[in-house]
Amino acid sequence: MNFKRLETFVWVATLGSFRKAAERQYTTQPAISSRIQALEEELGVKLFERDGGPGPVALTAKGKELLPYAEKLIFMADQFQQRANQAAAFAGNLRLGVSETIVHTWLPDFLKQLHQEFPELDVEITVDVTSTLRAALLEHSLDLAFLMGPISAPGISNFDLSTFPLEWVASPELNLPERTLQLEELVKWPIITYARNTRPYAEINQKFRELDDQPARFFSSSSLAACRRLTLDGVGISTLPQVLVADELQSGSLKRLSAVWTPSALHFTASYRSDPYNPIAEVATERAVAQATQFALQAALPVPSQTSR
Repeated sequence: MNFKRLETFVWVATLGSFRKAAERQYTTQPAISSRIQALEEELGVKLFERDGGPGPVALTAKGKELLPYAEKLIFMADQFQQRANQAAAFAGNLRLGVSETIVHTWLPDFLKQLHQEFPELDVEITVDVTSTLRAALLEHSLDLAFLMGPISAPGISNFDLSTFPLEWVASPELNLPERTLQLEELVKWPIITYARNTRPYAEINQKFRELDDQPARFFSSSSLAACRRLTLDGVGISTLPQVLVADELQSGSLKRLSAVWTPSALHFTASYRSDPYNPIAEVATERAVAQATQFALQAALPVPSQTSR
């Protein structure tokens, strides 16, 4: 039995589309149709209902019955190949989505290790906000994402990564007093913060909306590098992960502020779809958790849990 045909059967069933399965397997839609037709002829059964419409492709009753067996065969074949030669087994492409905070911390070391261990693996990196990465993961456009999680959805595995406490910081040029500041005092300057479609922005915006005084002005950006630059230049006050501004705080180019309220720490997970079985994402997650743990120990940050949730 042709293994590629079985794999195609699982992907068409999972994605509900011959076109999406073709994109996932880096081939053409006619090639996918040909594989499914050949598999149906080999088995002597019809696996999919084809009505020619634009909607999702539906499994037949026999297709639903056979799908778990095909998934198990693919899982066992992957396990067999890993046992024989792990480095050769992990060839191909890993579509990785990453939040920018991770990019500025331990991602380079993670990618170096991944390349050394699996030199035949290509990594396609997308840096974006969590909401976009989450949608891409659920749509099978990403294999693995390092984002502010966990993701509560069927078939998603989540593993704890880094937790980054936030701090209020500002340029010394603003001459803020050396005492605990009320939020009403902070709104005199623009609040430089995360993009509007992020969890930190929602929390900060909600807190400042509770004030009876003048409304806060937000300079929001999807780029942490831009937020840091604007803060260094004295444009406004920002709340950033302490680990990203440690050098600036030590040199005195930024000043740590004491405030009556600080936003919640940023918590990141490695999240991937476990249906169908995704060995590359699983192994990459193991390496990411190890790298995040090492970074946390060096930076005196909370150490991630080793269990999924």
